[in-house]
Amino acid sequence: MTGKSFVHLHTHTEYSLLDGASRIDALFRRAAGYGMPALAVTDHGAMFGALNFYEAGLAAGVNPILGVEAYVAPSSRFERAPGESEEKYRHLTILARNETGYRNLLRLVSDAHLEGFYHRPRIDKELLAERAAGLIGLSGCLASEVCQLLLGGQRAKAAEVAATYRDIFGEGSFYLELQDHGLADQRRILPELIALARRSGLPLVATNDLHYTEREDAKPHDVLLCIQQQKVQTDTNRLRFDSDQFYLKTAAEMHALFPDQRDALLARLDLARDADDHVTSRIAGKSASGAPRNPAASRRGGRAP
Repeated sequence: MTGKSFVHLHTHTEYSLLDGASRIDALFRRAAGYGMPALAVTDHGAMFGALNFYEAGLAAGVNPILGVEAYVAPSSRFERAPGESEEKYRHLTILARNETGYRNLLRLVSDAHLEGFYHRPRIDKELLAERAAGLIGLSGCLASEVCQLLLGGQRAKAAEVAATYRDIFGEGSFYLELQDHGLADQRRILPELIALARRSGLPLVATNDLHYTEREDAKPHDVLLCIQQQKVQTDTNRLRFDSDQFYLKTAAEMHALFPDQRDALLARLDLARDADDHVTSRIAGKSASGAPRNPAASRRGGRAP
């Protein structure tokens, strides 16, 4: 992996239902064509596409990294009420570092649906702390807790939240996420995130919150958002992406976006190395050598005799 390579760590596929417009096979064809060594999946609140993503990555010769963009409740996942700013959840990017992390990720997503569902399947910090082994956390997009606090001018509270996540994931396993899709709010808080990283010692990582594969897919993606909201494109009172930059960018495009953040650009390669293939070698019930795992263990939910 060279300094001019790039790994996308924030990716929504068609399994981010009515929000992601990226077909998994097309994503990997494009990533392979760009010479990218790995690609992560971080669908919204679910891992329905994990197996297809894994198989497509292996077929394309690109290491698949499994993750999720989780919804985090403002307090307890059992509390069915908005937070102090009327938020029902905040976003958090989580990646599996190894098989332990993958299994914890499955438990988090399952418990989010079974215990924390309120508008969306939500986890909370207590549950995350119980299941943080083998996981890597990224602070998330504009809808994350850290970014929303910075947008609200609450720097001290943002630093406190970031420190909490550092303690949950462990030293060196929580990153502040930098994104730039040309949105005014993103560019407003980028200096704040960089300053927070300097004060706290937290590492930075650059991502692109991709929801479609090609730039020209922005218009069809907007139609998808309309279907989700049961609204028409001319409706001014609806969710829309005010940019056509949510696509799978080349390494050169990402380096051009963050010319002064070499460490943040290199961090995603370190994370790709860190999220080793122990996860992908086992998700389909195979050993690292490709041989089938113990079928009796599979029937007993993965427990060997």
